Amino acid sequence: VALAKELQLPLVVHDREAHDDIMEMLEAAGPFPAGGVMHCFSGDAAFAKRVLALGFYISIPGVVTFATAGMLQEAVREIPLEALVLETDGPFLAPVPQRGKRNEPRLLLFTAQKVAELKGLSLEEVARQTTRNAVRFFGLEGR
Repeated sequence: VALAKELQLPLVVHDREAHDDIMEMLEAAGPFPAGGVMHCFSGDAAFAKRVLALGFYISIPGVVTFATAGMLQEAVREIPLEALVLETDGPFLAPVPQRGKRNEPRLLLFTAQKVAELKGLSLEEVARQTTRNAVRFFGLEGR
């Protein structure tokens, strides 16, 4: 965390079953001028609000397509599209209908479709905005 701040690089955080601990650390260490992304987001809407307050993007994995992902699905409904990016987390966590198989980039379509459904938006709009967000996060504007 300190190195990312010192070098003014964005922070990529993978939180697994440690929402309160990770937020306590990040909130104490902030602000993060270069921003960051919460990779493989698995929290609820309240956790998402705390992540967004740090100026981070929230990365949605294929888990959002699982029938058991109600809490994550509700969070996605509430997170602004301008704050979302999509990910595979490959080779793990393949989205439905490929759940249990090797995850790879071509399967991101299923995650994008689910996000579009949850937000009541077109697939094209979700793809366009989440791509813009990723380009911004990685500093690729104009390339």
